[in-house]
Amino acid sequence: MTDLQEIGKRARAAAQETALLSEERRTSALCAAAEILCREMPAILSANERDMENGRRSGMSAGMLDRLLLTEERILAMSEAVRHVAALPSPLGETLSEEIRPNGLRITKKRVPIGVIGIIYEARPNVTSDAFSLCFRSGNAVILKGGSDAAHSNAAIVSALRAALRSVSAPEDALQLLTAADHETTRRFMRLRSYVDVLIPRGSKRLIDTVMENASVPVLETGAGNCHIYLDESADPAKAVPIVYNAKTQRIGVCNACESLVVHRNALPILPAVVRKLQEKAVTVCADAESRAFLLLRAEQEGLDSALLLPATEEDFGTEYLDYRLSIRTVGSLSEAIAHINRYSTKHSESILTENAENAERFLRGVDSACVYWNASTRFTDGGEFGFGAEIGISTSRLHARGPMGLRELCTTKYEIRGNGQCRIQGTGKQ
Repeated sequence: MTDLQEIGKRARAAAQETALLSEERRTSALCAAAEILCREMPAILSANERDMENGRRSGMSAGMLDRLLLTEERILAMSEAVRHVAALPSPLGETLSEEIRPNGLRITKKRVPIGVIGIIYEARPNVTSDAFSLCFRSGNAVILKGGSDAAHSNAAIVSALRAALRSVSAPEDALQLLTAADHETTRRFMRLRSYVDVLIPRGSKRLIDTVMENASVPVLETGAGNCHIYLDESADPAKAVPIVYNAKTQRIGVCNACESLVVHRNALPILPAVVRKLQEKAVTVCADAESRAFLLLRAEQEGLDSALLLPATEEDFGTEYLDYRLSIRTVGSLSEAIAHINRYSTKHSESILTENAENAERFLRGVDSACVYWNASTRFTDGGEFGFGAEIGISTSRLHARGPMGLRELCTTKYEIRGNGQCRIQGTGKQ
């Protein structure tokens, strides 16, 4: 049985040491990690191929296989992301406020590490290096529990990253990987309150719900991505076609991919061009009766494959497909569009395509999601694209952090109070 108590003790000791490392030492460790990831690329690719072969044998979906896949280009991108984090200014020690009280006490609020962060994630091996770089840069230790689908890939990546920590005499246990695949170990990990300060789940709605329901450690919720694009009645076709195509098909297995299209009925004439472009990637459209009837009527004229135009069910509107599949809902007003999105959205990322500035502002204010766009693809919801470096996840909760979580979101605060002999006088303030 995995000795979680021992792992937790080592993580706590490493967190205390990591918090006191100089910014230069943390930067050196991350630069070494970026180099060693590239140096160990053959071993990482070999390990990933074992995972991919297991995934194909088990019937893993195309979207999940895409999440699992590592290539030379993707490993180079992982290395570059680590370098980017290394180059970011450290948030540690940042003074957020300072006040001198009438009694002379100086109260300073500063940004400090959270401590030990636990991350539970599925078949996304790039999360391994992203999580390490962000947690280490912000002075934290991290315990990773990856999915069994990516077990070989994760182990190879962690081996490379721990070698980097050794090379600069930084605490290796600032990064630990739980390799046990049994559910009992995961359940016990979610209850390791003595050592883990916060849990961050990354993956499917089922995984996130499981962690939220079973953890006794505080959880930072990251959301599944049933992301919407709304074609307003003044949408520009020249923008709409490439934006929807990019949001749906650039990478189907990621949480910021568009899964649902909402169309104002006055914008239906734009829809055939959008669907024709999507059919270049054989995207199946699950449309409500009004949109489907319009598309079928125009199918021959517009060169659409009718076999890819299916009737939508209620379930389609709430589904994160992670596949070449898209739901379409027709609405008669902006208010109806906002109501539909707020009902079925996972509060991740939504976009309005419109040339009407007033409608855009109403949408930006009215949609209750972490990231809301005007005339842009939902695929930009990403720590790197927002300038944070790699992100630890996209938070869809309202407490502590919302949206891409970068270095600052992996910190908490501490009050430092400096005095000169002050004692509290009986009868002042709350007792």
